Amino acid sequence: MNERLSTPLVALIAAFGAVSALGQGPNRDDVPDTPGTGAFPAVKGIDSGLPGHVVYAPADVSGLGQTRLGVYVFGNSGCSDDGASSRLHLLEIASHGYLAIAPGGVYNGPGRTERPAPGAPRGPAGPPATRAEQLTAAIDWAFAENEREGGPYFDRIDTAAIAVSGFSCGGVQALAVAKDPRVRTAVIMNSGLFIDGPTEMAGMVLDKDLLDDLHFPTLYVLGGPSDIAHANGMDDFRQIDHVPAAVASIDRGHGGTYWDPNGGAAARVVVDWLDWQLRENAEAGRTFIGADCGLCTDPVWTYEVKGFDPLDRRE
Repeated sequence: MNERLSTPLVALIAAFGAVSALGQGPNRDDVPDTPGTGAFPAVKGIDSGLPGHVVYAPADVSGLGQTRLGVYVFGNSGCSDDGASSRLHLLEIASHGYLAIAPGGVYNGPGRTERPAPGAPRGPAGPPATRAEQLTAAIDWAFAENEREGGPYFDRIDTAAIAVSGFSCGGVQALAVAKDPRVRTAVIMNSGLFIDGPTEMAGMVLDKDLLDDLHFPTLYVLGGPSDIAHANGMDDFRQIDHVPAAVASIDRGHGGTYWDPNGGAAARVVVDWLDWQLRENAEAGRTFIGADCGLCTDPVWTYEVKGFDPLDRRE
């Protein structure tokens, strides 16, 4: 590691780059999957056409009616290869009519399998467990599935409704692929680019210039001052000046609300953001815009927004 790095920055790299323990321990294995609170109860699984990813989707795709699936690709905490490490959050998103896709396998909870025997060490001591390119591969797969006659998602995916997201190191992966012209919005969770020097983790070397690639409204969801990524995420938000942006912070630390029932308060905010940005849902937009917006008046959240017309609720 670069000797010029400060001790706090070394700690931050370790927190972002190490494979996360969230979702790995026995207590997480005992947490059942939940179908989510949306209109389309969700399940997770591995699709043979997308190796190395976990797909979260409505269990009954035939029951979607006129709803077309948006796509929410999600980088895992620690850039881990456990695609179930934020499964309650991802099941909640999927239950509202989205395909949520995370790289890796199912290594905790229901359907858990054992990791393949390791070769070279992964993570900070070796090659990253997952790569940012896997988020792009998930988008590619969704586009192909929408065109594949006879497949479960044939003509059921809204290819204009694509979001990238991720938790901690996974949020940095989302920023790394956000320049993809197919992406309509980003949700960066408990994450942000390092303030001092380049962000070097999981095979990525990135700096704040990456924020210039954002070409759409962007939401940061942070865990309050005790979140190790809080300062980075707030600095990202302050530096974004060419697209609308918002930052919502709840005092839950770096672990956020991922393991609360149905992904907790943060998942509800993300669903509203996706419905507003990808589906132009005016009611969902009231969570974010206006003097009496939902996040503006909820004492649980600290909230800032800029760049939006306060009257623009995507009606």
